[in-house]
Amino acid sequence: MKSTKNYQYELDFLVRDYECDLQGIVNNANYQHYLEHARHQFLLENGIDFAQLHADGIDLIVTRAEIDYKASLVSRDRFVVKLNLEREGNLRMVFNQDIFRIPDGKLVLSARMIGVGIRNGRPVRPDSIEGLEKLLG
Repeated sequence: MKSTKNYQYELDFLVRDYECDLQGIVNNANYQHYLEHARHQFLLENGIDFAQLHADGIDLIVTRAEIDYKASLVSRDRFVVKLNLEREGNLRMVFNQDIFRIPDGKLVLSARMIGVGIRNGRPVRPDSIEGLEKLLG
């Protein structure tokens, strides 16, 4: 199933042998690493340095992960993580992320990664975080 949706960002990956389990498929926990790396790269390429935010007293944290596994990846598979970022309510940010195998475009996974920004243990509005306001529209 090829995507016809428009995405804000996409990042290509290659499955490494050690990411697979005894069944020869990518271990389910590794998909979360792929999703997280894509989110961090998206932010970094848009001028938001995750480490600098932390140094400035702001942490972006995941509060909920909704993942629907559709197909498996195996060693040496190429794939792409695509994402869109949206605001939900006053405080939540939602990364809608899909993983597609390359070259056939098969949907491997769909996820909604919901998070908030916190400062001193208290939630902060995403539009108060420099750089995020432009990505949230």
